[in-house]
Amino acid sequence: QVQLVESGGGLVQPGGSLRLSCSAPGSTIVILVMGWYRQPPGKQAELVERISSRGITNYVDFVEGRFTISRDNAKNTVYLQMNSLKTEDTAVYYCNRVSSSLYGWGQGTQVTVSS
Repeated sequence: QVQLVESGGGLVQPGGSLRLSCSAPGSTIVILVMGWYRQPPGKQAELVERISSRGITNYVDFVEGRFTISRDNAKNTVYLQMNSLKTEDTAVYYCNRVSSSLYGWGQGTQVTVSS
């Protein structure tokens, strides 16, 4: 069973930045296509960005280039650098593989953008 652990969230003002981290203690996510998902309050979870094992990335339109996903395979960790944050980015952020067969969800990390 792969355990995913997200961290790095917090309260930030509009226009601010945060860097999220995702690790999988005891497992390897190096060969997987990994993604960051988010679930805004009262809404379904949505994929934000994905990254292949070779570092090829794809992001959804609403990110508008503000977010950057990256990975450090040596550390078995995936990151999400979020810049120019907006209030509508407020959500619980999760990482998971990008697949029809997802791993169990971690606890996520809360990102709150508010003045």
